[in-house]
Amino acid sequence: MSSTATSESCSLFQLYSAGFLKETDLLSLQTFTEIRKILQISTTLATIAMVRLTFVTTSIAVFVAIQTFALIVIYSRQKVQISVSDNQNNKVHILILSSWRSGSSFVGQVFSQHPDVFYLMEPAWHVWVNMYQNNAKVLQMAVRDLIRSTFLCDMSVFNAYMGENRRVSDLFQWEVSRALCSPPTCDYYKRTDLSNDETCKKHCNMSKFFKMEEACKTYNYIVVKEVRFFELMPLFPLLADPSLNLKIIHLVRDPRAVMKSRGKSLPALMRDNGIVMGANGKPIEKDKAEASNYEVMKEVCRSHIQIHEAATKQAPDFLKQRYMMVRYEDLVRDPLNEISTMYKFTGLTFTPKLRSWIYNITHGEGAGSAFKITSRNAKSISQAWRTEVPFEKVLKVQDICQGAMNILGYRLVQSEREQKLSSLDLVLPLREYKFSWLSSAEDPS
Repeated sequence: MSSTATSESCSLFQLYSAGFLKETDLLSLQTFTEIRKILQISTTLATIAMVRLTFVTTSIAVFVAIQTFALIVIYSRQKVQISVSDNQNNKVHILILSSWRSGSSFVGQVFSQHPDVFYLMEPAWHVWVNMYQNNAKVLQMAVRDLIRSTFLCDMSVFNAYMGENRRVSDLFQWEVSRALCSPPTCDYYKRTDLSNDETCKKHCNMSKFFKMEEACKTYNYIVVKEVRFFELMPLFPLLADPSLNLKIIHLVRDPRAVMKSRGKSLPALMRDNGIVMGANGKPIEKDKAEASNYEVMKEVCRSHIQIHEAATKQAPDFLKQRYMMVRYEDLVRDPLNEISTMYKFTGLTFTPKLRSWIYNITHGEGAGSAFKITSRNAKSISQAWRTEVPFEKVLKVQDICQGAMNILGYRLVQSEREQKLSSLDLVLPLREYKFSWLSSAEDPS
């Protein structure tokens, strides 16, 4: 190598080491240095054999070919970098925000069964189980960090909450995720199949945990359903995070119906009740179990007010077009239309197979069971509280949740007769908060 070429190479690497050149720039400059060297050689040979015009023509052709090749290489590298960036930006992250016994498991399945969705049901359960001595407010930062890592398909976040040599089946309610019952996690179902949790549990329970992260990275829609947030503000860092494209579906339900459902599932909810009430890890005494249910309902109703108002009144710009409230009662009355609206909000496409499944699951004859998604008469079940809950309990729920019921559009009953009068619709038309979809600067109110 000539002294000139050596000097040039050293200069390039000095500029690179000093931070004036990126690696791609260095490679490009090195490429063109090589091209210039080849051109110099070609020119020398052409001078020596000037009489041979054919050789000169060939040398020029070689130079042009090499120069073209170098430009193609540089362009290809830039194109690959742009493609990777575009792929990351194309991912959509959806958080279904709700509370216990509000129909969130059903809404979760509406997304989980979609072939384009990677879904996890309440991964923050692991945080609360391992840190149950704390209250919900203290735990919300740990929950938020776990949710963020999950959205980014970084499942190492579970290292703090689960043992070594874990399997996917160690994850809370893993079997309700179609994505964890199909490739690359498990080969029993095809990715376009509708999955069944009992069948999945039987055939996919030995899948290695790292397969979950592998699977997550193959999807453009990452959906998480969570019931352990009581405020919207802790989620603001996620909404403002440029690595996430987060949208929030806020699912609410008539508190009177929620209370009825909670009463049937009370033993399964006692640990969570203790965390919400700040019991410092102490079990709630049996004679105080029902009273704790009302205390939790009070906190749930307060949280619905806080979340909805934070998203609709003087909302920050990063919430623009990223918050949607859904009432469970509207969902079961007109499931296909409401789900179509949710899909449109998130960018998903409604498939014929999903339309058929959703219709069948909401128009069955069964009464359903807690924590299980089975075919049932969803509309009838949503109003069962009107005949099954004693009027004095209804009054008590209305008293502690009146503010939330007024905001969310649920009519209060003034007598037992009104409660049981089926012709009296207690679900009022929901006002369209247009500013929910606008930036604060565009809010016309």
